[in-house]
Amino acid sequence: MDNSTPPRGTLLLDRKAIASLLTLEDCIEAVEAAFRAHALGETLTPGLLHIEAPDGEFHIKAGGMRMPVPYFGLKANAGFFQNTARFGLPNIQGLILLYSAENGYPLAVMDSGGITMQRTGAATAVAAKYLAKRDSSVVSICGCGKQGHVQLRALTKVLPIERVNAYSIDYEEADRFAHEMSEELNVEVKHVHDLGPAISESDICISCTPSTEPYIQQSFVRPGTFLAAVGADSPGKHELDPHLLAANKVVVDLLEQCVSVGELHHAVELGLMTAQDVHGELGDVVAGKVSGRSHDAEIVVFDSTGTALQDTAAAILAYERAIGSLQGQLLDFSAS
Repeated sequence: MDNSTPPRGTLLLDRKAIASLLTLEDCIEAVEAAFRAHALGETLTPGLLHIEAPDGEFHIKAGGMRMPVPYFGLKANAGFFQNTARFGLPNIQGLILLYSAENGYPLAVMDSGGITMQRTGAATAVAAKYLAKRDSSVVSICGCGKQGHVQLRALTKVLPIERVNAYSIDYEEADRFAHEMSEELNVEVKHVHDLGPAISESDICISCTPSTEPYIQQSFVRPGTFLAAVGADSPGKHELDPHLLAANKVVVDLLEQCVSVGELHHAVELGLMTAQDVHGELGDVVAGKVSGRSHDAEIVVFDSTGTALQDTAAAILAYERAIGSLQGQLLDFSAS
């Protein structure tokens, strides 16, 4: 659509509206297109600001699309990982602001929760599509919260997943995950207590926890495995043994961002790698500018810190669909 003549007012979209406007398949398609666009120079330069708070953290991610219609998106998310237990609030909360990048008009204010959840799983699906073995059927999911659910759903959209190992330090959470996802996806999902043997039999390993200590060791991983490190999106988070990255092919969502806050950050800080040792960004793989998996025995690590490209791509789709279907509430912040 042409956003140079936007509707009068800024569209307000809550989480329920977002859920009605976007499917996981939509997000996978939009995220893949966004990574490709970035590799082809069709995006605004993304940026990241991370701020520590006494009991949590804030991050601000911003970027935009040049084509076919210019948009700018900014997401401000708060991560307070004791919220559910202490206050009954979500651990991650935030907003996305969407603007016209042609005239600066504020087009929409959106709840970020649903978009963040879906686009994170979508990025893993896109990475797996290009970097995992095509016949991958066994996956270990480390972290069985809401993101673990989305990660598994997304994987089943691109690969023939048949068997799932569910691991969590919260045994009840892992039990619920195994029960719910086996019924929903009609695949075998079992709660595992010993992570090493589970990963060693897997084609894919997804880590999506807020851990600050690495718990996935190099010795766990067999040849041919694809690992998506999703949890580390701030400097203090850490899930993978840094030697695992240093010894294998690493693909990142955004190189500069991963050097600062991803699993790559820890390997670089220890002197095990430099930015030049990274194989490439996911967008370059999607666009065919660099190779993906080179052989079936190769171990490939995807360092996924979450990008403004993903947020903006999903927000654009939600906004355009909302305008087309007359959803959401229009607010005029400039009214006197």
